[in-house]
Amino acid sequence: VRANADNGPDAAVARRFGAEGIGLCRTEHMFLSPDRLPVMRRMILAETEEEEAEALAELRRVQHADFTKILEAMDGLPVTVRLLDPPLNEFLPKAINLELRAATKGLSADEERLRRAASEWDEANPMLGIRGVRLGVMKPGLYTMQVRALLEAVRDRIAAGGRPIVEVMIPLTVSAAEMTLARSWVIAVAEELEVTSTLLIGTMIETPRAALVADDMARVSDFFSFGTNDLTQMTFGFSRDDVEAKMMPRYLSKGLLDGDPFASIDVTGVGRLITSAIEKARSVKRRLPIGV
Repeated sequence: VRANADNGPDAAVARRFGAEGIGLCRTEHMFLSPDRLPVMRRMILAETEEEEAEALAELRRVQHADFTKILEAMDGLPVTVRLLDPPLNEFLPKAINLELRAATKGLSADEERLRRAASEWDEANPMLGIRGVRLGVMKPGLYTMQVRALLEAVRDRIAAGGRPIVEVMIPLTVSAAEMTLARSWVIAVAEELEVTSTLLIGTMIETPRAALVADDMARVSDFFSFGTNDLTQMTFGFSRDDVEAKMMPRYLSKGLLDGDPFASIDVTGVGRLITSAIEKARSVKRRLPIGV
């Protein structure tokens, strides 16, 4: 049993309570603090490669520090780090709010740049939009920065006598081709830094397609982790944020569902996808590590 943790103190608490590693380190949380969000926005707003590189270098420094603390707290235990998953608009103000302000009070030059970026990255359905590995394809420097920060932290921990065990998780992959491309980004940095012996590269199975082609995915993955929230949303066609508060109580009271599928896995639907995916994956790699 592993814990979810994305900073050193939480990792230390998890270990004290008996966690056998970190099963999910959500790196997006590292960018949302008040001192880091402006840097993330500078990266998004960059108009030149130099501006983007400067912002990415600053983000790499803070991520390196975060990863170092986590690896120190979990020394000798596996840490699964998921590369950035949410769409970029989560790091920007709401486009509609800026449009309203522009129409009423007017915007400063910086606010106008934010408005344009928020409008450019605004999506009708961001949960199904440019997030996860798709974001990495659109902005490969972002994932490369994260991997470099992580593996530099690994290298530093080894030099300090530590025993870091790192697993890099690629989110939202739906094909072996996507996974192969993302894997190549990680391997390129690992080989450059000469940090390969303690590294695993896997993916999160969180779409019905990924589950259906799990045998293909397994050929280019060192491990799987099932992302059951997204897998449930996409299998049912439910938007969790919308249906849980409004629709779910009515469906449960009328017996239209056996239970809230976001509270416990829907065995007959989502569970069948998971079972099928595991069978397909282990037909290719019998000992493929699989988590949830």
